[in-house]
Amino acid sequence: MKVLVLGGCGFIGSHVVDSLLNAGLKVRVFDRVPESFRPLHSDVEYVYADFRNQTSVRDALPDIDVVMHLVNASVPATAALDPQADVRDNLVATVSLLESMRKLKANKLIYLSSGGTVYGIPENVPTKESEPLLPVCSYGIVKVAIEHYIRLYAREHGIAATILRPSNAYGPRQGHKGIQGVVGTFLYQAMNDEPIRVWGDGSVIRDYLYVEDLADLCMRCATSQTTGVFNAGYGEGLRIDDVIDQIGTVTGKMLRVFYSEGRTHDVPVSVLDITSARQAFGWAPRNDFASGIMHHWNWLRSVSSESNDGLGISF
Repeated sequence: MKVLVLGGCGFIGSHVVDSLLNAGLKVRVFDRVPESFRPLHSDVEYVYADFRNQTSVRDALPDIDVVMHLVNASVPATAALDPQADVRDNLVATVSLLESMRKLKANKLIYLSSGGTVYGIPENVPTKESEPLLPVCSYGIVKVAIEHYIRLYAREHGIAATILRPSNAYGPRQGHKGIQGVVGTFLYQAMNDEPIRVWGDGSVIRDYLYVEDLADLCMRCATSQTTGVFNAGYGEGLRIDDVIDQIGTVTGKMLRVFYSEGRTHDVPVSVLDITSARQAFGWAPRNDFASGIMHHWNWLRSVSSESNDGLGISF
């Protein structure tokens, strides 16, 4: 089996590639640039191009059994600033992918949606996949629209589609500039004795999933005949203040925390019910938050050390 990983050089994508290779699968990666934190895999085929380039995407599809769509050109904050770009770069580009898959009869797709935004402010927590989709931000609206198009192509053109709705992933190779999540950013700030800046009063609750556990679920989806929509989280919630406390414990740092006015696109609580994924794929998260933070912290220090040694690590 050969898997095309769109976005395979990114934070989540690089771990998905590892999981696929460990399972003995062949991998082709499609991304704009190489990975930032490690050399290329010698047994992976790399294609460097822009996901918005329909011709490049189509050229990467022949001989592929499974398409793993992990590309996203925005995050909630950037999508709110430029909704038109969010639609153009994510929704329109994904519909083009689906058209190419239809024409070339690439019939299996796994798509990473967003468990943290598609439900909006949920009535029930933990939130099941059957909860109404009422996103309150552009990012979530586009994710829901993509899900609907995927279902359309599954129904009308026979594409076997699995949609994963992950919670807040964290772990090694995560960015630290406030784009990919608070854990990587807060750990980086702690390492450099910088103040930690929080949107809101620290009471926002999120479900945090260690990235290797998410990658394991992606691999299981690729090798399974099961399709449908599945939440992917740890299944428990933590306040932002709890995250900061755990970071202080792991790093041994006295953290300086500053609170700013909350953002309109941040829902108060997001915790996912992961019963369906457990039952369908025999999957369960293996890393609790304390151990995951420790893994992330140890990696961050090792990368920082390599960078200081002049080994050319981009950081």
